[in-house]
Order: sequence, then structure tokens, then C-alpha cells
Amino acid sequence: MINYPNQKSNVNLTREDKEEKTREKKFFSAANRGMDFEHAVNSSNAYYDDQKRAVITKRPTPIRVVKVDYAHNARIIDAYFEKQSTTDYNGVYRGKYVDFECKETKSKTSLSFNNISSHQIEHLKKVIFHGGIAFFLIYFVELNEVYLLDAKHVIESYLKRKERISLPISEIRKKGILVEQGFIPRLKYLDVVDQVYFNEENKKNI
Repeated sequence: MINYPNQKSNVNLTREDKEEKTREKKFFSAANRGMDFEHAVNSSNAYYDDQKRAVITKRPTPIRVVKVDYAHNARIIDAYFEKQSTTDYNGVYRGKYVDFECKETKSKTSLSFNNISSHQIEHLKKVIFHGGIAFFLIYFVELNEVYLLDAKHVIESYLKRKERISLPISEIRKKGILVEQGFIPRLKYLDVVDQVYFNEENKKNI
């Protein structure tokens, strides 16, 4: 057995030491498994913009101003965030309008419809009607997997939510595509957009 400097060998560990090492292992495993989904999407968009590949930005959350102090440079002293009525991101890619929503779930088996609002569904239906590209990026935190799923599939399932309360991962894997993760960009989701929306053979299956 190799004993590293300043560390106890597993043989000589007390029960308390072993329990502490187990807790540390679980902590660091959980920490390394997840990612900041929003930051990953934002940094990817910044990269795509820098490379002049696409212009996609995050919609700001609307703010309802309640009280303003005009005596001090019109400083807002009371306000609250309104509920987002549309989707997270929109922009232009290869001459097409792009609009998508990001959802993350700690479930390993499904995405609950409670995470999706009717306003978002109605908005995405309008985008599709006008010929835009609309989809969801779905992040399964515990699995560290991100899928791109065309909005039509989500809308169809959502409208049947009286019969089902969630979108199972088996269906997401079947109808969606796993997004490759990397360093730059963090999420290579535009590669999947190319595959789904700019490939004539695949477009027939949307």
C-alpha cells in the first residue's frame, strides 16, 4: 500500500475518519457532477457571437417598478420581478429566427410539466406558426446530460398533461438529441440545431 504524505492509510483510519472521508467523497462527487446551466448557455452564446456564427441573447426578466426616489437621481427603491411570459433566449442563426427555453430538473426520469408555463407554450406556438426555430434545452442535473428537443414535441405532450404529468426521459432521448459538452463552447447546441433544422432529411421528422 502507498501512503501519501500527511495522509492516513485506510488501514489505520478510525471509524470517524472513514465516515468523514465518505462524506467528502460524496460532496465532491456531487459538486463535480453538476454545472451552472444558465452560465453554460450564456458563455456558449458569447462564443458563438464572437465567432460571428449567431446572435442569441437572454431575455431580461421584466421588472415592475413600485416606488421611485426622484430626489436621488430617480433611484428605484421598491420593485419586483414579474413572471417571465415568454422564453429564455432568442436571436438569429443562419438567417432564421431562433427562440428557445432552458429547463433543468434534478429528476433522473422526467421533466415535470409544472416547470413549463402556458404562456411559454403559447409563445412558442406563435414562433412555429411564423416559421421560426423553436426548441427546449433540457438539463438533467443528476445525469449531467443536456438534450435539445423540438418545441412541437413538448407542446404536443403539454396539451395532453391531463393524461400525464411529465415528459419522460425515454421520450426525450427518442425524439431529442444529446448536446455535446466541452470547454469552448461549453454547450455545442448549435451543432444540434444544424443537424435538426438545416438537414433536409431530419427536418421531415420534426
